[in-house]
Amino acid sequence: MPPELQRLLDELDAADRDAKSVAEGLDEQQGTWRPSPGAWSVAECFDHLAVSNRVYLVPLRQGAARGRAQGRLRRKPALPGIIGGWFARYLEPPASVKTKNPRITTPRTSPPLADSLTAFLESQAGVHDFIRTNADLDLAGIRFVNPFIRGVRFSLATGLHVIAAHDRRHLWQAWNVRRAGGQ
Repeated sequence: MPPELQRLLDELDAADRDAKSVAEGLDEQQGTWRPSPGAWSVAECFDHLAVSNRVYLVPLRQGAARGRAQGRLRRKPALPGIIGGWFARYLEPPASVKTKNPRITTPRTSPPLADSLTAFLESQAGVHDFIRTNADLDLAGIRFVNPFIRGVRFSLATGLHVIAAHDRRHLWQAWNVRRAGGQ
């Protein structure tokens, strides 16, 4: 596995462990508690990440399939470009600017904690599988249509770095919710 892709896999593994730690010891009521009206619970943070990952993987897979059909094999490290790198860094915690999430990724209202955690971990497994399956492709050169920002195309590498940063952002949010609830 190329080193930058191994780092992404390690970051995804760290996110999995972090999510399990956030949920550890919470009962259903604590997992679905919201610190204020309109804020998300721990379970809703997990649900949002699960939905976002699933939605993002669809065009990533389509881009990879096109690239594979065109024979676009790895030429350089799978790193985001300047704009993609900026966008991934923008998503990193602490979230200094609150942004409105795309409607398609709005979490279910008060999903069960165990279900939302499982959905998140399953979505992460899909990202792991994507990386392992497509490590031989030119992930820095093949583009996909971003499903959340109309008209924007990112490299597959950028998409993967965005997923990892987005995970960290909302796990940070989930930890803040847990602390606000005194858990």
